[in-house]
Amino acid sequence: MTREITAEPLTVEAFAPFGDVLDASGTPDKIINEGLCGRHHDRARLDFGPEGRAGISIFNAEPRSLPYTLTLMERHPEGSQAFLPMTGHPFLVIVAPDANGTPAKPRAFLTAPHQGINFHRNIWHGVLTPLFAPGVFAVVDRIGNSANLEEVLLDPPYVVVPTSA
Repeated sequence: MTREITAEPLTVEAFAPFGDVLDASGTPDKIINEGLCGRHHDRARLDFGPEGRAGISIFNAEPRSLPYTLTLMERHPEGSQAFLPMTGHPFLVIVAPDANGTPAKPRAFLTAPHQGINFHRNIWHGVLTPLFAPGVFAVVDRIGNSANLEEVLLDPPYVVVPTSA
């Protein structure tokens, strides 16, 4: 038995309970560099806790396709985690509210090209799920000595399907 969820477009409003949408849409907050660069200022709430620091890593994930079977969710109780695609391809983002220490029913989002996301601290989310090769991302997250990962296997799994529209 599987459970089904439908992937929806990633919007600032829909994703707000889980994190931040990172993109350069709309009017820049400021024009800099002699008028040649628009700055979209302070778009993510980064949180590395009192014992952590920011680190930038490069991830290269295998592409997946829809329908996608979701079997694992994870969260990082000590820090936020931002994913910035290094290609123009959209990717799948899966999140869930907390239900007494385990993920509640997930929601799935499809990013638009050139959108990134930032998961807030302690938000349940699926693994990095690019839909096209190469699945290369810059990741900004917490670097520290304490454990910062909780994982839950989903039984039964969910199947993420594309929007029918």
